[in-house]
Amino acid sequence: MQPWQVQTVAGSEYCKTGVMDDYLQRILRARVYDVAHETPLELAKNLSRRLQNKIWLKREDLQPVFSFKLRGAYNRMSLLSKEELQRGVIASSAGNHAQGVALSASYLNCRAVIVMPITTPEMKVRAVRALGAEVALHGETYDEAYQEAMRRSEKDGLTFIHPFDDPEVIAGQGTIALEILRQIQDPPDAIYVAVGGGGLIGGIATYVKSLWPQVEIIGVEPHDAAAMTLSLEAGERIQLPKVGLFADGVAVRQVGKHTFSLAQMHVDAMVTVSTDEICAAIKDVFEDTRSILEPAGALAIAGMKADIAKRDLQDRGLVAVACGANMNFERLRFVAERAELGEEREAILAVEIPEQAGSLRKLCNVLAGKNLTEFSYRMAEGDRAQIFIGVQVLDLNDRTKLLTRLQSSGFPCLDLSNDELTKGHLRHMVGGRLPASAKTLCRDGCRELLYRFEFPERPGALMTFVSALHPEWSISIFHYRNHGADVGRIVVGVLVQDNEMKNWQHFLDDLGYPNWEETNNPAYCLFLGAQTV
Repeated sequence: MQPWQVQTVAGSEYCKTGVMDDYLQRILRARVYDVAHETPLELAKNLSRRLQNKIWLKREDLQPVFSFKLRGAYNRMSLLSKEELQRGVIASSAGNHAQGVALSASYLNCRAVIVMPITTPEMKVRAVRALGAEVALHGETYDEAYQEAMRRSEKDGLTFIHPFDDPEVIAGQGTIALEILRQIQDPPDAIYVAVGGGGLIGGIATYVKSLWPQVEIIGVEPHDAAAMTLSLEAGERIQLPKVGLFADGVAVRQVGKHTFSLAQMHVDAMVTVSTDEICAAIKDVFEDTRSILEPAGALAIAGMKADIAKRDLQDRGLVAVACGANMNFERLRFVAERAELGEEREAILAVEIPEQAGSLRKLCNVLAGKNLTEFSYRMAEGDRAQIFIGVQVLDLNDRTKLLTRLQSSGFPCLDLSNDELTKGHLRHMVGGRLPASAKTLCRDGCRELLYRFEFPERPGALMTFVSALHPEWSISIFHYRNHGADVGRIVVGVLVQDNEMKNWQHFLDDLGYPNWEETNNPAYCLFLGAQTV
C-alpha cells in the first residue's frame, strides 16, 4: 500500500468563509429531486464487524442512472434559460455523466448531444441513446472527446455541461452531504469520497465542513490516476501524462480549477489504492448489499479500508460513498480473480522441489489444511522442478508464515503475489519452456525477448499490433486476454537476432503503445524462459 498523501490547508488565504457561504447557499437551493432520489445511508454489517468500525455506505449506486452524476447535471441544467433549453446542451463523457445529462434533458424536454470516445463500450452508448440523447463518437480519449464537444458547443450554440468543474454541478453533488448529515444520528469521524475531477468531494467537503468541521474528509484515487493527490502535494494543478483506465469513472488527467480550490480548503487527506484493492472493495460491498459497484464506485470503500489499516482505526464511525454501479459484465471475471489478492487472501508462489520420488507428497503434507486455487507442475530436465501454486491465506501474516514453513521444509519459494506479469498472464500460461531447437530459427545468434503491451481496446487494434511485427522475428509467446476494460493487455515473446536489436527498439518507438520489458522477470525465468542444462 502506498504511504499517506496528506495535504492540510488550515489557514488558507483563499476567501474561505465567503466561498463556503456561497456554496452552502447553492447546495441548499439545488434542484436535484425532480429526477434524483434521496439515497439510503446503510450500515455495512459485514464490513463493520470485520474491520472493527461502524461503517455506513451512502448508496448513490441506487440512483435512476446508477450514479451520483445525475445530481450535478440536473442542477446545472435546471438553471438554463428557455432560450438555452431550446438550443440544447452538449457534454463529453464516457459513461455516468453522459447518462445524467441525457436523463435530465429528457425531463426538461431539450436536445442533448453527448460526445463519447470511440473506445466507449457499446453498453454505455446504448444506455445513453435509450435515454433520448444523440451520441457522437469522436477520438480515442476523453480529452479528444472534450475538445470536440467544445468545438460543437461554439459552432451549434449548445450549452456545455461540465462533468465536474462548474459551481452548480458541484452544488448538486453536495446534496449528498446534506442527506448524510440528516440521516446519521451523530457526526461520523470521517467521510471517504472517490475523486476524479473533484466535483463530488468538492461539494461534500464544503457542506460538511460548514456544519461539522471536525469530520475528516478523505479523498481516494487509484495509484495510476492520482491527479488530485499530486496537485495538492505540489500546491498547483498537475496534468498527468496518462491515467489508468480500470476505474474509468475517475480517469481524469487534470482536476478542475474550482474543485482544486475547494479541495485545498476542505479536504483533510488523500489515499491512493491499487487495482487489486478496488476489486476487493467491490466484493466487500457485494457481500453486504448483493449489489455490484463499478471500480470507481467502490473506490471510496477501498480507500477507507486502506486508511483503517494504515492508522489502525478502531471503534470509529466511518462513511464511504458508493458512487456508481455502471459495471461492464465482462469485467466481472477480472474483478473476481483479483479480489482475493486485493484482500491478501490469496498467495501466488513459485515453489522449487527436488525432481525425485516422494517430493510432491512431502510438499502436499506441508500444504495440508490450505485450500489450493492453482497447482501447475511440469516435469523438467535436471534435478529440480518449479511448481506454480495459488493458495488461499487468511492475511499477509498468514502468507508470511506459509512462506517460512515451506522454506524450512526444504522447498525454496518465491512470492509472486504482487507481480503484475504473474497476476495478469503467467498464472494462465505456465508449464512450457523455450525448446533448445528454437535457436535454430535464428542466424548469427538470437535471444528471446519478453514484453508486456497495453493498447486501446477497439476493433482491429490487436491485428494492428501483430501486423507491425517484423516478418523475420519469430513469435515464441503470445498471450492476450480481454478483460472487458478500455485497455487490452498482451504479453509477447519474440526471437530477435543480435544484429536486429536496433530495429526492435525502432519498432517499440514507432508502435507508440505503453510497454514493459519482462525478459529478466524472475517469474518468466522460472516458468517460460529457455531451459538451461
